[in-house]
Amino acid sequence: MGCGGGAGPEPATTPSPLQRSAEGVSPQQVDSLWRLAESRVRQGKWGDALKHLERALLEFAPGDPRAARARYYVGEAHFALGNHLQAAREFRRVSDETPNDPLAPEALLRAGDVYADLWRRPELDPSYGQTSLATYQELLNRYPGGSVAARAQERIDDLRERFAYKEYRAALYYFRLKAYDSAILYLKDLVATYPRADIAPEALIKLVQAYSRLGYREDVQETCGYIRRFHPRAPGAGEVCPPVTAGAS
Repeated sequence: MGCGGGAGPEPATTPSPLQRSAEGVSPQQVDSLWRLAESRVRQGKWGDALKHLERALLEFAPGDPRAARARYYVGEAHFALGNHLQAAREFRRVSDETPNDPLAPEALLRAGDVYADLWRRPELDPSYGQTSLATYQELLNRYPGGSVAARAQERIDDLRERFAYKEYRAALYYFRLKAYDSAILYLKDLVATYPRADIAPEALIKLVQAYSRLGYREDVQETCGYIRRFHPRAPGAGEVCPPVTAGAS
């Protein structure tokens, strides 16, 4: 062995940003890892982005200002990959653990978006829709004013439209079964809870029809008075609630 012939020393290799050495990684390696993660996010390569982001979060020093953005990107990655509940948890962590970070309102908005996306069809269980609505309203309370709050309000308005439509579909179900009293309960709740919903005028007209089927003349007159006052041009209003002629009692 002293005369040679043995294997020489292995060439030194530079560890990749994903390889943890016994001494940890240098700040330069952390920066490189972060740039790589951001690059994958911009490219929409969410699987790779998630891997690099999670490693970056492990390597960031306490208080690193990039941590909140990394966590936000992790939420976006899970959302894009279809992991809705995990995405919601990650967005909530940004808003709850770093509430003063500029991304906190945006993260709370995205948490609401995740739950709204889980309630795509109004006829399904509205639990996720209700969670989404509560999340947007929390955003308005915690971060009032500003563009993010304005966007949250737009989403709240959209959810209310969907909730109103869900109530209307339930009312139509009972109306077709001639269970008019049940239909009336849904329709009255709809117009009381969502009076500005696009479906509200149609619900009022259907309410008059249900009252008429049951012979509730006073309720017909009262509801028609409301329609004439607030929705006189609604399609079908003239048929169910004819204009009151002069001298009519």
